[in-house]
Amino acid sequence: MQKTLKIAGLQADLTWHDPKKNTDHFSTIISGLDADLDLIVLPEMFATGFSMEPENIADQGASLEWMKEQAQKTDSAIAGSLMVEENNLYYNRFYFVTPEGIAQHYDKRHRFTLAGEHEVYERGKDLKIIAYKGWKIALQVCYDLRFPVFSRNIQDYDLLLYVANWPKTRVFAWDTLLKARAIENMSYCVGINRVGTDDNGYDYDGHSGMYDSLGATLAFAEKREATLTA
Repeated sequence: MQKTLKIAGLQADLTWHDPKKNTDHFSTIISGLDADLDLIVLPEMFATGFSMEPENIADQGASLEWMKEQAQKTDSAIAGSLMVEENNLYYNRFYFVTPEGIAQHYDKRHRFTLAGEHEVYERGKDLKIIAYKGWKIALQVCYDLRFPVFSRNIQDYDLLLYVANWPKTRVFAWDTLLKARAIENMSYCVGINRVGTDDNGYDYDGHSGMYDSLGATLAFAEKREATLTA
């Protein structure tokens, strides 16, 4: 097992329903990162914003291909969620892409009913553990954070990784639960959120954070675009 895993979390504003503009923006941010990273983490639905209209903008492969290109270019894994269509069904799919171009995924299990996500996207099933550089990484998406039994560390993972579009009105819960998940599972916990306002009228204050197994803060960013590293 590699002793340390250097992670960069990209807390950014997202342009509504514009995958090209969003991936171009993230390309610019990534081009300025340190060269010795192991993992780069993007927010939930980083290419489109948290939309309930996937019919015309679900990823047809372009955004996933962009992730593979960035992973190869940076020699770092890239992680983030996209809306995807599979067999005429839609999923909020969290991809973890290695520098070798291997893409593994987890489909969000706990959908945000207040936004109607349960009416649009199919429900994921099992907790997904990724093996990367000797680390075991558990993938989770946003609202999954409120369900501690689902993330219970019975598979001995080392890092619990959340990507989110977590709204400003509930950001205190986000801060508290990230630390709680780290402490109760005795693992590192990273949560990467967005900032700005989307076309549904939801405001986002960021509060992306990285915590050790005792709940101590390793990196934190409030309501601005920022890159967290630890």
